[in-house]
Amino acid sequence: MQGLWLAVAAYVIWGCFPLFFSLLNSVAAGEVLAHRVIWSLLATLLIILLMKRRQQLWQLLQQPRALGWLAVTSLLIGSNWLIFIWSVGQQRVMEASLGYFMTPLVSLVLARILLKEKLHIWQALAGWLAAAAVLWELYSLGSLPWIPLSLALTFGFYGLVRKQQPVDGMLGLTVETLWMLPVAMMWLGWMLWAGQNLQFGESMQLSLLLMASGVVTATPLLLFAAAAQRLDLSVVGFIMYINPTMQFISAVLILNEDYPPQRLITFALIWAAMLLFMWGLWQARRQLASAP
Repeated sequence: MQGLWLAVAAYVIWGCFPLFFSLLNSVAAGEVLAHRVIWSLLATLLIILLMKRRQQLWQLLQQPRALGWLAVTSLLIGSNWLIFIWSVGQQRVMEASLGYFMTPLVSLVLARILLKEKLHIWQALAGWLAAAAVLWELYSLGSLPWIPLSLALTFGFYGLVRKQQPVDGMLGLTVETLWMLPVAMMWLGWMLWAGQNLQFGESMQLSLLLMASGVVTATPLLLFAAAAQRLDLSVVGFIMYINPTMQFISAVLILNEDYPPQRLITFALIWAAMLLFMWGLWQARRQLASAP
């Protein structure tokens, strides 16, 4: 039961991200991302020190192969963060939530194509239904839903690479933000050189919010890591949908975003695909459990 509450807490915090980052809409997305990287690194380093895991971090830093893979994942997760922050600033949270609804389905397709993993028939149908949702969006609105697709693909490939080179979540995030740190510092330096006003230091409220972005990033990761050790994977997969559901509700009821009515059909198709995906996952695990 403790694992369940830890997982719920992690996904509820992730689900509140649009509300948190909407408080930073007056700050350029690039500056927000740079501060998220800097303060996330400081937060994870502090946690590692408190948990007395310095030796594990040092050992990871001496593994060239792991560092190379984490350089790739840092590019993927950094891109994901930037697109999400930008979409919140542009009042397009609903599209971001659609991306996170699609993420497990994209991961499913990537596993089938790149890892040749076998899919349950219901999971395969879920993948086709998700593809139909993208085609409907293209047909009804005349453009590809690039925000949902970008978020789903970057996070899907992020999970794929992490699966190929498994690293502890906290240690992995520390190294990823360490890889991103020079880019973040150079970006802030370029903004100063170009004469752009940095918001950090201009307002106490904004400065504290930018600093808090590091704690906000690290906290749900810690909770999720603890939950994953205590819960069955299928349970974690089902609870995962708390995050995009909360983002969708926030977009409609709190942030009052406008959206074309055709997008409701897109969501209906994705929700149907989500149900098929979870049913297929449950059936697959049931068959595995009953196998001799």
